[in-house]
Amino acid sequence: MQRQVNNIVILGGGTAGWLTASIIAAKHKITPTNSAFNVTLIESPDVNSIGVGEGTWPSMRVSLRRIGIRETDFFRKCNASFKQGTQFFDWTCKDKRSYIHPFTLPNNYAETNLVESWQKLSHEVTFAEAVCPQSEVFDKHLAPKQISTPEYVGQLNYGYHLDAGKFAELLRKHATETLGVCHLIDHVITVNNNEVGDIKSLTTTSREIEGELFVDCSGMQSILLGEHFKIPITKKHKYLFNDSALAAQVPYEDQNYKIESCTLSTAQKAGWIWDIGLQSRRGIGYVYSSAHTTDEAAHDALLAYINGSSKPNNPSSILPRKITFEPGHRTAFWHRNCVAVGMAAGFIEPLEASALVLVELAASTITDQLPYDRAHMEIVAKRFNKDFSRRWDSIVDFLKLHYVLTDRQDSAYWRDNKDAETIPESLADSLAHWKYHPPWHHDNIYASEMFPSASYQYVLYGMGFKTHLEQSRESFKLNSWDIAKQCFENNLKQSKQLCATLPTNRELINKINTYGFQAV
Repeated sequence: MQRQVNNIVILGGGTAGWLTASIIAAKHKITPTNSAFNVTLIESPDVNSIGVGEGTWPSMRVSLRRIGIRETDFFRKCNASFKQGTQFFDWTCKDKRSYIHPFTLPNNYAETNLVESWQKLSHEVTFAEAVCPQSEVFDKHLAPKQISTPEYVGQLNYGYHLDAGKFAELLRKHATETLGVCHLIDHVITVNNNEVGDIKSLTTTSREIEGELFVDCSGMQSILLGEHFKIPITKKHKYLFNDSALAAQVPYEDQNYKIESCTLSTAQKAGWIWDIGLQSRRGIGYVYSSAHTTDEAAHDALLAYINGSSKPNNPSSILPRKITFEPGHRTAFWHRNCVAVGMAAGFIEPLEASALVLVELAASTITDQLPYDRAHMEIVAKRFNKDFSRRWDSIVDFLKLHYVLTDRQDSAYWRDNKDAETIPESLADSLAHWKYHPPWHHDNIYASEMFPSASYQYVLYGMGFKTHLEQSRESFKLNSWDIAKQCFENNLKQSKQLCATLPTNRELINKINTYGFQAV
């Protein structure tokens, strides 16, 4: 008889390790009366988290509620702020305007596709402005809710910006003190296999830790899946060129400085700069292609951006640190009794903040589909690998979409990004289809799509893409002008109401720190 999966060993801390441990432990209720089920996290004392994953999707609200962390505590302890999407600058030269990818769906999106009607007005108003009230909220640095709104509920859809190091510490404390996760700070010396080739145990400097399932959260080193099992990386550098980043922490000019409602993404000649506003500082970094620029030039561009966007109190204290990565993912994510989560599974680039949501999805899938025993694990692993291979392909397509739509010709980086040889076939097919049929529900083939069809609409039409609907036969019409007009009017009304009633990010965060939200 095969052993049940009752002992899960996680190698590596950071956000990936502690979030995975918390989600598993919260689901399976580790208590004094259920001590047969154990989650053990082994963390090296010498490894520091990369800590640049400072943006989340709205899904993080579900994850935090699921593991039992109050939103008030999260804001207070993680230097957190609200993220309502991303604003893009200089990604296109068409009209020198920025565009936004908000988290809130277009008005009446379940029943109405507004692309056709909006295109008649596209010379007057941007797509996001016409269909979503979040556009003006971005501009005014407003929060998505009020202090009287219950925790994890909002008038608009939102995720978070956070301090990755502080977030990992909050998760560690909650996992060990509330959820029953065993924490071992030690060096792993040996990975031991059993007679059939599965991992039997990990030998540390002080003990041997046995388990039935091992989760590799050891970052890019990927000690278990990569080093031990030799599962290779599927490289994606052909499609997405960025492989380096310079990250810096920039203090605000004063304690009342505005906090942005979104991630700012500003295109450069060889990549783009992220700008994330937390409570006490900004996280700013330049992600770029080493084949298209030098580290020195990237450093100069980053400092020029920082100095041009603010007046930091002590500019000499800003010391960007270099991060290198290979865009790609493992050919398999679950092999035998080992599954990789986080950067151990792969990393593409920080655009659209897909890193943390992949951790959430992987941890939730492991938790909800936890194998009963080793035989059952084969089925779960096969399903997991198929599902996450599709998710990673979807990420590559969506991120590449931002680059292929550009009309920039000022550097080899942007010209190379439009080369047909660098466009995945699946994306090329979608673009050809969207010339005549705008994205909508038919593009959400799977129940758990990485990016909803609305996200493709926001990027496509924000970048100036044209869907040819003028000559469409009557049966292809998306909806009547009267219906669309009502949606546009409703959106405008909602936008005015929100802007009149919502506080700024700074105002609301100050109230959270003083009073807290209502507990749910």
